[in-house]
Amino acid sequence: MLQKPLVGLEFNEIQSIVHDLGMPKFATKQITSWLYDKRVNSIDEMTNLSLKHRDLLKSNFILGLQPPVKSVVSSDGTIKYLFQVGDQSFVEAVYIPDGERATLCVSSQVGCKMNCEFCMTGKQGFTKNLSATEMLNQVFSIPERDKLTNLVLMGMGEPLDNLDEVLKFLNIMTSEYGCAWSPRRITVSTVGIRGKLERFINESECHLAISIHSAVPELRARMMPAEKAYPIEEMVDDLKKYDFSKQRRLSFEYIVFNDLNDSTLYAQRLVELLRGLPCRVNLIRYHAIPEIDLDGVSDERMLDFRDYLTSQGLFSTIRSSRGEDVFAACGMLSTDKKNKE
Repeated sequence: MLQKPLVGLEFNEIQSIVHDLGMPKFATKQITSWLYDKRVNSIDEMTNLSLKHRDLLKSNFILGLQPPVKSVVSSDGTIKYLFQVGDQSFVEAVYIPDGERATLCVSSQVGCKMNCEFCMTGKQGFTKNLSATEMLNQVFSIPERDKLTNLVLMGMGEPLDNLDEVLKFLNIMTSEYGCAWSPRRITVSTVGIRGKLERFINESECHLAISIHSAVPELRARMMPAEKAYPIEEMVDDLKKYDFSKQRRLSFEYIVFNDLNDSTLYAQRLVELLRGLPCRVNLIRYHAIPEIDLDGVSDERMLDFRDYLTSQGLFSTIRSSRGEDVFAACGMLSTDKKNKE
């Protein structure tokens, strides 16, 4: 019989297991505490459960944690981890230390359906959705897990295309019975999917980052096919229905490409589109990927673009580039070759 993992189960699911196995009701809190607070490495470590009940759990379930199969360290201290998910599939997660802040970039899918022109994951194509177990495993199974201060779902995949499992992952990370993280420590990035974007906003309090890259619909559609299904102008209109003026942060991610979306005209269009929406813009350097005829811009051009947005009242930052030498930077994650080995 195939044993199911315990990590990745929500409180009510563990409650059902406790009932079905004839364990006392209080065992639910004991088990969730071992899984998500103490983060044990085996069922045997759940020492306040009787030996009989531990054996019952072991005969029906596994913990579900697997260490990364490989890691690569960048010259800037960034670490890219490779995890096996299933028989022939792999995903990458990226640990980014930065002073007192330590961020893990989590993947939600093997590959991606969105096929953005500038992204290696999109060029890989789509293989499978990750389960909440497989997403939590990226957090729980790295050596630096206790140093983490922030999570970003900006790794492989489109989180809203796997929304049920992503919400389950976020619920376990932020619930009192789970890891009890503040939702303000987690950011979910998306190209925007009609209906699912609204559901995410209503069902989660985590920060939201929209991959925009152009406020001109025609150019955005050329770079990002998702624009055709959910136009950015309609998306912004939908976002204006929600209150982002308080603790929850709304940001827009904008990769700056040379002679494509880097002129003042494009900056003006961005200001016009986002006017009246409490948000920030994160400007991102383009990291060249094989066989894609796109170029990044100079530091001076990045600064000019940022300064123009700021002068127009649109708060903007330039995201630091990390891990480019080990293909761990924005848009560079791919396990296509590994999947075919």
